Amino acid sequence: MLIGQLCDEAMRIESILQVIQPMTVKGPRQADIRGIACDSRQVRPGHLFVALRGTREDGAKYVEDAIRRGAVAIVSEHNDWARRDITHIRVEDARRAVAEIACAFHDHPSAQLETIGVTGTNGKTTTTFMIRDILRAAGRNPGLIGTVMYEMGARCIPANRTTPEATDLQSMLAQMVVAGCASAVMEVSSHALEQKRVWGIDFDVGVFTNLTRDHLDYHGTMERYFGAKALLFRGLGQMEKSAAAVINLDDSWGQQLANTGGGWSSLVTYGLHPGALVRAVNVDLGPQGSTFTIDSPWGSVDVRLGLMGRYNVSNALAAFAACATRGLRPDFIAGVLGAFRSAPGRLEPIPNGRGLQVYVDYAHTDDALSNVLTTLREIAPRKLIVVFGCGGDRDRSKRPRMGGVAGLYADFTVLTSDNPRSEDPGAILAEIAEGMPEGARHETLPDREAAIARAIEVARPGDVVLIAGKGHENYQEFARTVIPFDDREVARRLLA
Repeated sequence: MLIGQLCDEAMRIESILQVIQPMTVKGPRQADIRGIACDSRQVRPGHLFVALRGTREDGAKYVEDAIRRGAVAIVSEHNDWARRDITHIRVEDARRAVAEIACAFHDHPSAQLETIGVTGTNGKTTTTFMIRDILRAAGRNPGLIGTVMYEMGARCIPANRTTPEATDLQSMLAQMVVAGCASAVMEVSSHALEQKRVWGIDFDVGVFTNLTRDHLDYHGTMERYFGAKALLFRGLGQMEKSAAAVINLDDSWGQQLANTGGGWSSLVTYGLHPGALVRAVNVDLGPQGSTFTIDSPWGSVDVRLGLMGRYNVSNALAAFAACATRGLRPDFIAGVLGAFRSAPGRLEPIPNGRGLQVYVDYAHTDDALSNVLTTLREIAPRKLIVVFGCGGDRDRSKRPRMGGVAGLYADFTVLTSDNPRSEDPGAILAEIAEGMPEGARHETLPDREAAIARAIEVARPGDVVLIAGKGHENYQEFARTVIPFDDREVARRLLA
């Protein structure tokens, strides 16, 4: 576990057996469980170790290591009984079991919080930050879990994944309760839904932003990717709470989701679509932001948003709909949205004295890159320059697509490394370049700092430079090492 490895409370094994459906139980049943771990390196004396099957390894191979570190009980899908003084609980689905155990161990914290989950390919981070700020202004003291960071009251730590493992996630929600939080806002990834990390969380609201090509290295097809996202909405209203589904009607997958039905007590659609319940009209997009009117079942209100781009209008509509379903007034929500500036690394401006407009953005899909570049085009720059790459060991199909988008909308592109991981950086860049339109001006510089420097070198006053792909991230990941690297800090230094 990342946090809360040890607990002042304990849970009897007999109690654990009551919340899961074990196939067999061997060994003593009297031990107290003082913590839960899915990583044997995090096991402490008195812990229960859950052996999960991963995409590359099976946690069962680390059972002996967990026992050496003090595990008193093992949960796994295997029938091997390591030692007779250790309890072995065999289950059909270890991922579901660990989520159920973690929920019970931490006394079902989501039941004590107003819990809002946001899923989709793009827009999750900005939407959750907007919702957090609205709830904070309303005095509901929200916690936050997402791609950038985890906030639990006054405690804030950097995130290492969008949606943590169930053991960490339930611990964080419990810490929010202890810290006096009345609500929790979280990004819910497709991996987390398919791997049952959020199993047992009782959501008040589920939000769907959009679905575009991403993570197909894991899900295989768009249909399976959509099926993973839909799990959040299939689970709404299945526990104690009456839940609302907030769905983007401008997205074709959102339309499909809205028509499938679910356990939710209310469906609130949003968008520019004429059939949306929460609808933006009279939209005026500009270089300093946008203005529009929101028509909704709760009334109409004018919004002045300090974020560029039509996609941020969509994010604001999602946040508005989610908070309006929770009883907040439209004029109050609009006021908070008017004061909102940006989430870290989301079209984040880098001030400079060179007459350039420089932005860092997390866009790492072809759809996200297209949204950002078309938005920056509306500023009418002298030239639009973009620096980006694609991550290694991830969905390869989007690489030429991103190259095509950059070649279409940018005047000059510098292809560079993102997080190559175990792949050859040159091979990744070659795949991106295959999608570049004929005649599109571009250079290839695998060294990311050199690439950013090159973009700044060729830029002239009146130009816009976009550094895309990593956003808030402060590292770069290679095959055998991870180095500190923050696009924002590098750009500031080079511009100074």
